Parts: sequence; C-alpha cells; structure tokens
Amino acid sequence: MKNKRKLRNYEAVESLNVWPSFTDLMANAFMIISLFLLLALFKSLFLKYAAEETEQSLSDTERQVRLLQREIATLENELGESTSDVRQLKKASSQLQRLLLDSNEKSRNRVDILESEIERLKSAPPTVVIQDSGGYQFDSGSAKLPNSLKKYITVDLVDRIERISQQRNLYVVEIIGHTDGQVNFGSGNLDQQLEQVARGKQPVDSLKPGSNADLGLMRALEVVKQLQTVQEQTGRLEGVQFHAYSAAQIQLPNGDFSPANREPDPSRRRIEIRFSPLGKAETVR
Repeated sequence: MKNKRKLRNYEAVESLNVWPSFTDLMANAFMIISLFLLLALFKSLFLKYAAEETEQSLSDTERQVRLLQREIATLENELGESTSDVRQLKKASSQLQRLLLDSNEKSRNRVDILESEIERLKSAPPTVVIQDSGGYQFDSGSAKLPNSLKKYITVDLVDRIERISQQRNLYVVEIIGHTDGQVNFGSGNLDQQLEQVARGKQPVDSLKPGSNADLGLMRALEVVKQLQTVQEQTGRLEGVQFHAYSAAQIQLPNGDFSPANREPDPSRRRIEIRFSPLGKAETVR
C-alpha cells in the first residue's frame, strides 16, 4: 500500500510538470510569431521608404530636365544665328523629352551627357550669318556694300565681334562669302589684281568676278576691308585679324553640299562670320 501511494504521488508530480513545459512552448511560439510580424513590419517600412526615395529621385530628375530645357531654350536664343549649333541644341532638346521614359539611373547618366553637351555649346562661339536679302542684298554680280549693310557692319557687327572676342579670347575672325548656283559668265581679273585689293591699293569694286568662287571672295573681302577701316579709324578690335574666304555655291545653309541648281536662290546667298582662336600651325610635308 505504501508503494502504491508513492507511485500515485509521483504520477501527480509528473502531471504538474507538463504545464511549465507547455507554457514555455507557447511563449516560444508567441515570440516566433512576434518576430515574423516585426520582420514583416520592417519589410513594409523599407519598401515604403525605397518607393519614396525612388519617387523623390525621379522628381529631382524631372526638375533637372526642366531646368536643362530652359537653359537649352536660352542658348537657342543666343545662338539663333548659328545653324549648326541650333540643330545640335534641338537634338539635345528632343533627347531630353525621352528622359522621363527611362529608368532613374539611366536618366541621370543621360542628363550628365546632356550637361556636358550644353557646356561645350556654351564655350563654342556663335556663327553670325548675314543673309543676302532686303537692305543687306548685294547687287547682282557685285561686291559693293549696300549702305544699310555698311552701317550694320560698322555699328552692330563691330560691337558683336568685340564682345565675343573679349569674352572668349579670340583673335581671328573668318569672313566667308556664299553664293547661289547661278552661272557667272564674266571675265575675271582676280588673278591679276587680288593682292593689290587685299593690301588696300585698289578698291574691291575694281575686281571683276569670273566665277561664283570669285564673287564670294570679293564680297567677303569687302566686309573685311570695312572692318579693317573701323579698326584703323577708331582703334577698336585691337589685335583681331580678319581672313576672307569663299565657299562659292557649294555649301547649303544647313552645312550640306549643294546639288547642281542654276536657279536664283536668295536663301543660299549669305556672309558668314566665324570666330577662331589662334593656334600653332602644324606643317605636313
């Protein structure tokens, strides 16, 4: 009887020992569930933060794109007379429109490229184009400056050359004469007298063009002589050199070579003023 009583007591004690184990098990399960819930909460907060960061980054990119578009528009106004530069600016502007369709990282890379292109365009001097039309139109086959064109060169063009040369430390101004494709049937005398005219010993109107190349050079030289006159009489444009060239009828305003076209075309007749820094000459023999 005594042994049976001890056995019952032992079983009762063992039965009571199950509850602490069950309690520990439930506590551990609660901690695991709490940990999973906490991890889910952290993951949700991280995803929300990442989404907000991405949205903010895209918003910053959009603002940067809009700023670059305004800067390009300003440059287009400043370089409105430079055909090749305007084409590049318009191309850059169209590229900007596609930035918003790209991923955030790719957009930033393209923005960096466009910023570099804008900086390059900023540092490039403009090309001034004087169209042969209206009051600036030469008489057919003549290089004599119309009075309105002479006034423009003496006042406005001199101011502009002076400003651009000082801003960019440029000392060479290239004057290029362009004609249309009409055939010139004259008997030229440039081979005999061109040097005398260039040295100021003969007037430009003493020259007779035998080709469009002659005519383009004569008109460019007449512009150069007018600029040199201002330079000598006023002391302005100090140190600036002027070079006269002719492109005849070979180059269209957009820079492409022109096809054979013998019809009058005022849009092709023009004087281009380009600015170049002085560099060391390299002779190839």
